[in-house]
Amino acid sequence: MAVTDEPSVVSAGHTTEHVSPSQELATAPFSAAIADAERLIAGAEFAETDADLAEGYDYLAGSISAILQLVRAHNKAHPYFVTSTGPYSKMGLDNPDTIYYHAVVEPEATYVVRGKRGSTTDLSFQVLCGEYNAESVPGGDDAFDDRRLAIAEDGTFELTFGPSADERAGDPSYFVLPDGATTLAVREVYSAWDTEERGRVDIERIDTVGTAPEEPSLERMKRRYSTAAKMLTSRINTWFNFPKWFYLDEPVNTFTAPRQTPGGLATQFSSVGHFDLPADKAMIVTVPRSAAPYQGFQLGSLWYISLDYVNRQTSLNSAQAQTDSDGMIRMVISARDPHVANWVETTGRRRGILQFRWQRTDAPIGPELGPVAEVVDFDDVPSKLPYYQQNVIDEQGWAARIAARQRAFGRRMLG
Repeated sequence: MAVTDEPSVVSAGHTTEHVSPSQELATAPFSAAIADAERLIAGAEFAETDADLAEGYDYLAGSISAILQLVRAHNKAHPYFVTSTGPYSKMGLDNPDTIYYHAVVEPEATYVVRGKRGSTTDLSFQVLCGEYNAESVPGGDDAFDDRRLAIAEDGTFELTFGPSADERAGDPSYFVLPDGATTLAVREVYSAWDTEERGRVDIERIDTVGTAPEEPSLERMKRRYSTAAKMLTSRINTWFNFPKWFYLDEPVNTFTAPRQTPGGLATQFSSVGHFDLPADKAMIVTVPRSAAPYQGFQLGSLWYISLDYVNRQTSLNSAQAQTDSDGMIRMVISARDPHVANWVETTGRRRGILQFRWQRTDAPIGPELGPVAEVVDFDDVPSKLPYYQQNVIDEQGWAARIAARQRAFGRRMLG
């Protein structure tokens, strides 16, 4: 077979179509970004095992899929809500209890958002500007939950986002899009996965509704791949470094005092940390059951993504966790099974992220309402739990808990 310097592309029919060296492939920038991202993942200092690397490659696959979906849905003239992150496209320590979706916006346009409130614990809206980095997080004109909405008896609501307009001053259903606004994010948060019902939210831009978008041109397709390359590089770099920026400087196996979550979530408090637990150790986390409508805990990997929360109990919220008779929730974090209902599985990881969230709060979450962690020998777990006998669960009971998660999650995704 002759060797040639001329690039070629193999088609589905296995014939070779030659491409001029001056004609760069439209996908070339994205292909280069994938290669750069792979090098970053393959060289991650914290990836100590093949399982760590396998998770990194799976994370990359989900990121590629998500980015391609996002650039195809990125239509400022005709926006609609798309899934921002989920079990197969994880990023940013996604909350297992949350469904995330967003639409792209422009600050000079006006958008009407209509929906129907479901029975989930929380529904919140946030206008995002900018990107996450070590110095800042995206700001916004407003971040609020559905208590700011006028909800009709049948659960329907309507609100408007647009430029500053004096004639709408004082209208509680009108929200100003600030300069630099790029995204309207929506979060729908569950506590009881098996009983709460998902709602509905739609968006339309008032000056384009009823019209069709332009058909994509070749140049637009090229720009999409170039944009996707930049988005993938930014996504991997940002979240790859996020634990170092905000978590890993804290003392290991401890929690920060609860604080209002950075990034504009006005009614959310969080407490964070990171763990390092050999197989013969366990962490007992004790926290008061909160009066806040939503209180959730999860583990994450050092890729800054959630662990498998569908088939494993790697997260617990206050509706799922067993509360002791003294009003405290006690969880055991470990790789091995301690045979208690509130076991939170590390799924074999020695190191990872710890995250508490309280949402829809009416008052600050003070230090006395935050978690306390104690690392103990795994064999000493029973003696360290004052209500151990009430927490014991057998193999059949554990399988039932996991089955309930799997069924409720499947129902939630189809809701």
